[in-house]
Amino acid sequence: MNQSELQNTFKSPDTEEPIDIYFYRRLGYRVALFSAKHKIRPNTITIISIFWGVLAGHLYYYNNIWINVLGIIALIIANTLDSADGQLARMTNDKSELGRILDGLAGNLWFLSIYIHIGLRLTHNGFGPWIWIIGIITGISHIFQAAIADYYRNGHLYFVKGEGGNEFRSSRDIKKEYEQLSWRKNFWMKLFMYFYHNYTREQELFTGNLQKLVSFIHNKYPNQMPQWLREGFRTENKPLMKYTNILSFNTRAIALWISILIQLPLLYWYFELTVLNIILIYTILKQQAISKKYLNLLQREVIQDV
Repeated sequence: MNQSELQNTFKSPDTEEPIDIYFYRRLGYRVALFSAKHKIRPNTITIISIFWGVLAGHLYYYNNIWINVLGIIALIIANTLDSADGQLARMTNDKSELGRILDGLAGNLWFLSIYIHIGLRLTHNGFGPWIWIIGIITGISHIFQAAIADYYRNGHLYFVKGEGGNEFRSSRDIKKEYEQLSWRKNFWMKLFMYFYHNYTREQELFTGNLQKLVSFIHNKYPNQMPQWLREGFRTENKPLMKYTNILSFNTRAIALWISILIQLPLLYWYFELTVLNIILIYTILKQQAISKKYLNLLQREVIQDV
């Protein structure tokens, strides 16, 4: 395996976790090489990952540890494919807005299946209807945790590489594009844009200062941002990446698997509601402060230039 070519498929060392670097990215790279050779597109891999993730959720329904282990394997396969689609897109430069929409939708569909089947399992084991209230609240928490973590990681990559400006499209712009599509002529794209619009609105609810900072940079420095800004923001923001990673897949998957294997799936929901929400609140507060600091510095620089 060519290490240099493998690393070129990473987003950035700042945002990669060890388990991704030494496991998922390596497996994903092999899938990406195979897919590139056989002209399989990234979106196809993403769709296949959805089936594996939904299957994993179903396998967590059963009070049988060996079936649950198969569910763990299925979710590992789903996440490997989720890694592979991005690596393939970067290898072949086959990137699209639809791909980003599908990528965000895939993870939500995995965990929708997981939450529904955990709820059914708990109901089958004698828990009352109240358990579904906890499940719904947990699911909503998951949506915000994943969406905001994704937005903050993309924000960090924007300062690291000067790329990804399209990741900061406003929900207003997306809605305009959505309204221009026809249900009759563009049914699937319009449907995906509907979900993408909602996903972006979720991200915008708690990321106001970062949105303002990126918008200011786009308007004031359309070609290249100042080097002091790039380096300063990256240095201060990098410690937060470990928290956005916790809010993403690996940590929550490990917590899920432990709770499933010890036959106490409700513990996973409690972990989501307590530990992950505390980390989410801390991350939002810290990131908002960092973005506000650099927005103020840029505004003062503009005033001095005038």
